[in-house]
Amino acid sequence: QVQLVESGGGLVQAGGSLRLSCAASGRTSSSYAMGWFRQAPGKEREFVAAISSIISSTPYADSVKGRFTISRDNAQKTVYLQMNSLKPEDTAVYYCAFRPGFWMGNRQKEEGMYAYWGQGTQVTVSS
Repeated sequence: QVQLVESGGGLVQAGGSLRLSCAASGRTSSSYAMGWFRQAPGKEREFVAAISSIISSTPYADSVKGRFTISRDNAQKTVYLQMNSLKPEDTAVYYCAFRPGFWMGNRQKEEGMYAYWGQGTQVTVSS
């Protein structure tokens, strides 16, 4: 089992920044992928960004490219999502996800690729 604990959500004005963190613990492996997804009210959950523990690939959703940056600390089994230039449409519950094993390229954008999920953290951007 893998446990994921997210933190860093909150309320921010449009144009502001937030940094989300997700710490993994339990039966993690040295090779894994972690991703961020979000779900806005009345909408389906959508992919935001993903990162591998080994290779440098970091895909992003088009809606956040150039504004959000995903990074990781392998020693701490922690992934971060730095969110800059936030917009009201970024308002959502943000979820961290974990997939043990090898990087699966663009398939890391699919929810079904992840075996473990965090509880979610609310991000609210006011206009």
